[in-house]
Amino acid sequence: MQLRPEQLDAHLARGLKRVYTLYGDEPLLAQEAGDTIRAAGRAAGFSERQVFNVAGANFDWSGVLGAAQAMSLFAERQLIELRIPGGKPGKDGSEALQRYCDAVSDDVLTLVHLPRLDKQQQQSAWFSALDGAGVTLRIEPVERRALPGWLAQRLARQGQRVAAGESGEQTLAFFADRVEGNLLAAHQELQKLALLYPAGELSFEQVESAVLNVARYDVFKLGEAVLAGQTGRVLRMLDGLRAEGDSAVLVHWTLAGDLMALKQVREALDHGRPLPMALREARIWGPKERLFERAVPLLSAHQLAHLVEAASLCDGVVKGLKHPAWPLDPWDAVRRLALLVVQAVALPPAPRGRVPVMMRLALDA
Repeated sequence: MQLRPEQLDAHLARGLKRVYTLYGDEPLLAQEAGDTIRAAGRAAGFSERQVFNVAGANFDWSGVLGAAQAMSLFAERQLIELRIPGGKPGKDGSEALQRYCDAVSDDVLTLVHLPRLDKQQQQSAWFSALDGAGVTLRIEPVERRALPGWLAQRLARQGQRVAAGESGEQTLAFFADRVEGNLLAAHQELQKLALLYPAGELSFEQVESAVLNVARYDVFKLGEAVLAGQTGRVLRMLDGLRAEGDSAVLVHWTLAGDLMALKQVREALDHGRPLPMALREARIWGPKERLFERAVPLLSAHQLAHLVEAASLCDGVVKGLKHPAWPLDPWDAVRRLALLVVQAVALPPAPRGRVPVMMRLALDA
């Protein structure tokens, strides 16, 4: 049975299943879902807890399988947690998980933690066994456009709200900008607001004073903004990453990796492969999958060749080399590369053999 995280409370109110599987890369939401299930388990008498960390191919599954067996009438009901950070239990683990799901006792509540899984992993025999034995919850990141609404819901939980209308929308947009792509940071700032101010309406000035110094940016979210063609957001995030002391080398590595993946997908399409297959072969999934589906049709093979060349030139600059057509400062070079990609995905493909003016300026020696 598959559930969305927001359905979990209502589901638990009707009773517990034997197995709960959480998968995804949003740590705050995964932690909250796990805490909710543990609390429901304790209320139902699952007071004993065992935690197994599945690390490496040599993990011994016998202890897990033994815990799944029927327990003594005088023993406490127990919660078993399986943490599989790599998302791949291996052949032995796959067989063990299937046997576990067949044998697990009603006196055992199982909570399985997994990272984000691709479609092939979700269609595996071991994941199907987990899904068939209980409930699976896919923990999706909160997308940027949904973040103001998410913040408003969280404020309401603690008895606070922003003003109605445009004023409140601006307050939430400001809040969302300051905690860009980091729900743990957002959660901390929400808790701060609950401590600083009483229940009721919050003004923009109150929110601003509480979160003004919390510019937390994520280099991988920057890549998503670049692929979405969001110029203003990209420039703001680059300024934030630079101010926080992040490495220009790391930012360049992320952008260059996306360009190489775009080139790989474009070449696969040009050779007749379907887009879903090309994305899977390039290991593109989650929010970035949708961005690639949008961006790839906008980019021709010759555009991507020029962008990859630009990334190569930028790589030299961030590592201390000079190029007459590129800025000397590594962050300025990264900014130019990011804007080249933004321009390319925001405009229709240029005619074959022609390179946009901005890109020519960057590439000319």
